[in-house]
Amino acid sequence: MQSLILNTPRLILRPFCEKDASNFYNMNLEEEVMRYTGDVPFASVEEARLFLKKYNQYERFGMGRLTVEAKKTKTYYGWCGLRFDEYTRKVDLGFRIKRDAWGKGIATEAGEACLDWGFNVLGLKKIIARARVENKASIQVLKKLGFEFVKDFEENDFYWRQFKLNR
Repeated sequence: MQSLILNTPRLILRPFCEKDASNFYNMNLEEEVMRYTGDVPFASVEEARLFLKKYNQYERFGMGRLTVEAKKTKTYYGWCGLRFDEYTRKVDLGFRIKRDAWGKGIATEAGEACLDWGFNVLGLKKIIARARVENKASIQVLKKLGFEFVKDFEENDFYWRQFKLNR
């Protein structure tokens, strides 16, 4: 889906593709990156490639997580994007950024682009987000983006903080 490309002053956000597999796999091996996700790393680059190949949020819902790259150098930073949850019928903003790109405003800049696209192009009225209670950095990004605290909840033996942002 080539039409789903977002640009910011420093970044390009584009749909996942199989060539992202090595970067995706390596980012998910970073213990600090995965600490608060509740996910487990991929077993191999091939497993990451298959995940990316099968990822179908774009076709099914017209949105999805997007690869985040530096505009000038094409350096891989991670992913950010909107996801429609069929069970809750809600759209959430999520992001995962490589450790060496933390503290540079990448998640905030990418998140702003995704929120702008969701509200002003897709016409969404509300976007939610969540982060583990211990994940102070992600919670800070969500607050910078304007999200408001909704509630704390437990899921899969983890405590999460849920946020919302209304148009």
